[in-house]
Amino acid sequence: MDNCSVPPNKTLYELWDRSDHEGFIERILGPGEDGCICGSHLKKPPNWDSLVRPLLMEGTPGQGEGNSLALFEIHIVPGYCIECNFEEHHLCGYNNQWNPNVNWYVGGSLARDPQSNLPDDHTMNNERGHYMYVDSVYAKRFQEVAKLSSPMTTTPMSGCLSFYYQRDQARGNFFSLFTKDELGHYEEIWRPDVYATSTWKLVQVDIKAPHPIEAVFEVAFNSARGGYVALDDISFSPQFCHQETEPIFDPSISDCDFEEGYCQYYQERIGGSVWNRVSVKPNVYRIGDHTTGTGSFLLANTRFTNRPGYVGRLHGPLLPENHKYCLRFYYTVHGFVKMDNALALYLYEENNVAQEKIWTISETSRDVWTEVDLTFQKPMPVKIVFVTICRNFWDCGLVALDDITVTLGDCQVAVGPLRPPTGQCNFELGDCGYIQEKNLHRHNWIRTRGQTPTSYTGPRGDHTLGVGYFMYIEASHMLSGHSAHLVTPELRGSDGPQCLSFFYHMYGSGTGLLSVLLHRLHHGTRPRHRDTLLWKRQGEQSISWMRAMIEYECRTRHQIVFEATRGPSIRSDIAIDDIVFKHGSCKDSGDSIPYSGFSENFNEIEY
Repeated sequence: MDNCSVPPNKTLYELWDRSDHEGFIERILGPGEDGCICGSHLKKPPNWDSLVRPLLMEGTPGQGEGNSLALFEIHIVPGYCIECNFEEHHLCGYNNQWNPNVNWYVGGSLARDPQSNLPDDHTMNNERGHYMYVDSVYAKRFQEVAKLSSPMTTTPMSGCLSFYYQRDQARGNFFSLFTKDELGHYEEIWRPDVYATSTWKLVQVDIKAPHPIEAVFEVAFNSARGGYVALDDISFSPQFCHQETEPIFDPSISDCDFEEGYCQYYQERIGGSVWNRVSVKPNVYRIGDHTTGTGSFLLANTRFTNRPGYVGRLHGPLLPENHKYCLRFYYTVHGFVKMDNALALYLYEENNVAQEKIWTISETSRDVWTEVDLTFQKPMPVKIVFVTICRNFWDCGLVALDDITVTLGDCQVAVGPLRPPTGQCNFELGDCGYIQEKNLHRHNWIRTRGQTPTSYTGPRGDHTLGVGYFMYIEASHMLSGHSAHLVTPELRGSDGPQCLSFFYHMYGSGTGLLSVLLHRLHHGTRPRHRDTLLWKRQGEQSISWMRAMIEYECRTRHQIVFEATRGPSIRSDIAIDDIVFKHGSCKDSGDSIPYSGFSENFNEIEY
């Protein structure tokens, strides 16, 4: 398998969590070791010693004749895949970035030129061992650069990276170690403090990598007399090299969905509390929170203050300096005549002085939860502060916040597995391999964004971003009682429970039925008599996106079917979004509350 890549639609978690052949990894790794496969570090789960599960690799050839897949030279070794002594010909997945003149080569072995001034290998301390080196002999231009890159890490890593190097003619070359993220951004983390070394010199560098990175060893030459640089015995330890290195910071102290309170957020109380934690009973008039559709969020409104206008500042916890942070949150607005100052985001210094405005609201879809993501990094400790200003009671409406999260790294760098698990889909990039089932009385689900065309039914935006994509049925294209089936790709069974969560939208006076069915597979087919109803909702539920959580068990291969049935009128659009499958029980029992009917006070807000 070239470069030991992960097969399409298969995550590392799936690779080790599915098997029927016990004891395989235990015999290879031993009872107390971590393992490395396919350029990725596999960390044992807490119950590893009591539950040993070997790896299952699965490949799906493409359509058409002559397509095939092959596996060869599978290596499972103790340790981290960023480690290497370069004794094996596969070089642990390290690769040289080709340059016409200067490149990294494998050094050592008895076959080398006897006139060479290159050193003996460090690992074996003799001529039989191997290492990597780059020589300036073919350099033709100023600043000729050679790069040696490690495999991309796939899990957060923090600890001590160690390696040995030698340099000759050091004044003619520049040697540095960089980290490179998935966006191609480089950060220098080490350069030598000596000009030349006649023996192998040990280097230890502390690394904090909350997101996937490559380690890049770079050498630049000024001329053909720039000498050489040799590299050997790269290793990694999860303990930092230096005691003064601070542990990696956990930015989740800034996370809050406001279900249990304000978390670590607080506000200035001059003139009354502007930001208040509220919940809206699910109904067809008001949207609920973003988290579940029935939970709590923060709302700023003049009714909470004792003045005709207000300035509301919501302060978050202090974040340490010199970290790159990704901030994500959801907001919605309602009733503002002027959007100026409705909501802005500032970075404040520790002494509560505004340092920079990093975002402000623009004209946007109203009454839709909209996602914002922002990347920032500052040389001093800062905190995020949400500011809303209402200068005149008649110009202001409601502004709401929910689901604030802060992570380390750039927002553009994907978080989590390199590929989403099979069946998981937010429909932003396509249908994720979902299948449409059609017959005479069955129609298609439609992938779309924005508001659906029929008035008084369907969502105004998706659940993921507010301006992204979702799947729905267009009732005006169907007859009453006709349905549409959206089927997941094939899913593997599990010995324990599995949790399916998704968001659904059922708004409209003629809304029909949404059902979730389990299809067990047998030799690639789905016998109809084995369909199992897991969940259903009928009729109008809410103007909000509502969360459903379904716990089920199935030990065999299966598929999940989302069946939407049109109601008696065209105001019967049904939509789904953000489908997630997880192993284990659902955290919350049941799902969101069904439509509660007409309340005596349909604007009722609980807080």
